[in-house]
Amino acid sequence: MRATPPPNDADTALIERYLEHVRIEKRLADRTVTLYSLDLARLARWAAEARVALPAVQNHHVRRWAAQMHASGRSGRGIALILSGWRGFYAWLGRQGLISANPVQDVRAPRQPRPLPKALGVDEAVQLAEHVSEADDPWLEARDAAMVELLYGSGLRVGELVGLNVAASDGAQRAGRGWIDLPATEVQVQGKGGKRRTVPLGRQAVAALQRWLAVRSQSEAVLHADSEDAVQALFIGRRGTRLTAQSIWQRLKRRSLQAGLATPVHPHMLRHSFASHVLQSSSDLRAVQELLGHANIGTTQVYTRLDFQHLAKAYDAAHPRAKRK
Repeated sequence: MRATPPPNDADTALIERYLEHVRIEKRLADRTVTLYSLDLARLARWAAEARVALPAVQNHHVRRWAAQMHASGRSGRGIALILSGWRGFYAWLGRQGLISANPVQDVRAPRQPRPLPKALGVDEAVQLAEHVSEADDPWLEARDAAMVELLYGSGLRVGELVGLNVAASDGAQRAGRGWIDLPATEVQVQGKGGKRRTVPLGRQAVAALQRWLAVRSQSEAVLHADSEDAVQALFIGRRGTRLTAQSIWQRLKRRSLQAGLATPVHPHMLRHSFASHVLQSSSDLRAVQELLGHANIGTTQVYTRLDFQHLAKAYDAAHPRAKRK
């Protein structure tokens, strides 16, 4: 077997000149320069294996080496960082007049798989929805319970929840607000891109909203409100101002910890849970797309992966041939 020759002196000298350039002229941090040095050393080794000098490296060489990194298990992000360093090196060689084209210019790293959204299990979601906080007064408890029911029961985005009014109005339409319609058991929301959609309200959500509206209407903040928004906003604070998304994040995190959940819950986690649980029960991807207000079915398809995870776990737990000795 023929031994791989070491990088030639000319290639080593080019790398050293480039590293000096990025260290002195570009003033990159020592850590960055070290990473560049390691990545360029890898490039030089592969070029030596291919019996080609660094200035003679071609696009097909770089593609093959990127594929090798991917096959060895390196992440797409890691490959992208290495290619970026190589691309900068060859751009510098071009400015020196040593190459006519950058062989890394159109090489891209493999696309990273989209991370799965975090969703609660059904039991955890029900545990949160049925939790009654003894630490809060009835006003806060009623309000926060209604927020949880809308986030989990209807799959609303936190921005959509913030924008809800107690009733429909011309002003709400103009301001891009949504509203609840209890007689029709529906919530009207305005989502991304100004698109409106109608989402059904479940029985528990209707009951929670009725309890909240009863105490809300008697609060000092509403009885003595000095702004129209305070009167119309569905979810308000003690001072009568419409709740912010940040406030809802904080209240939900607090409530999930009070309910004994291991992981602090944020609003979008409840939206993910809504979508995942509806899909598990119905297998109707188009219906979930409509409920979530996704413009593209591809955005909704990520929940099929969550659904498969759920099925895989059930299989691993129940099937006798799935259990390891």
